[in-house]
Amino acid sequence: MATNDDLTAFVREALGRGLPRTQIEDALRQAGWAPEQIGTALSAYAPVDFPIPVPRPRISLSAREAFLYLLQFSTLYTVAYNLGSLLFQFVNRALPDPAGGPYQDFTGAAIRWSVSALIVAFPVFMFVSSVNSRAVRANPAIRASPVRRWLTYVTLFGAACTLIGDVMSLVYSALGGELTTRFVLKVVIVGAIAGTIFWYYLSDLRTDEKDTQA
Repeated sequence: MATNDDLTAFVREALGRGLPRTQIEDALRQAGWAPEQIGTALSAYAPVDFPIPVPRPRISLSAREAFLYLLQFSTLYTVAYNLGSLLFQFVNRALPDPAGGPYQDFTGAAIRWSVSALIVAFPVFMFVSSVNSRAVRANPAIRASPVRRWLTYVTLFGAACTLIGDVMSLVYSALGGELTTRFVLKVVIVGAIAGTIFWYYLSDLRTDEKDTQA
């Protein structure tokens, strides 16, 4: 069975013979290779005008890179959770549950904690994101970073699961005739936050794929 090394060697030889990338991609697709494998193999060689294929520099995982991306995504999760919690508390104050009893002190403490977390985590997230974005613009090969792609897919998975659970909760309450304005607002909050994260990072992955195919 052919391996990724065989695929890379095939792409190198095909490019060396002057075959266009689209023709190489079509042949590999017909042979059963996955689009991601094809894109990775083709992206290993720069599309420059030279008699032989010119390899791109390989991106190796560094401790600094892992630290920055772990910090970026951990602060993203912190911001998303506490933004949702803060908006939930505003809904609770605007539309109190008659059967919930007094919980004014708890609501106030939850608001203070969420605001504190956002004040600290959001600027850190924005700063680290800008640092990583500048690094990608300076060296587009960083887009293939394993830690970046893994964390992006983990984030997409979490956002997708949250959206699915959000819709399931809405349908469950609707079927039980228990829909209230308070509940619908909370469903909308969760869906908006998770949907925004999912859309943004899915668009980022599509940008990666376009750059790989270029």
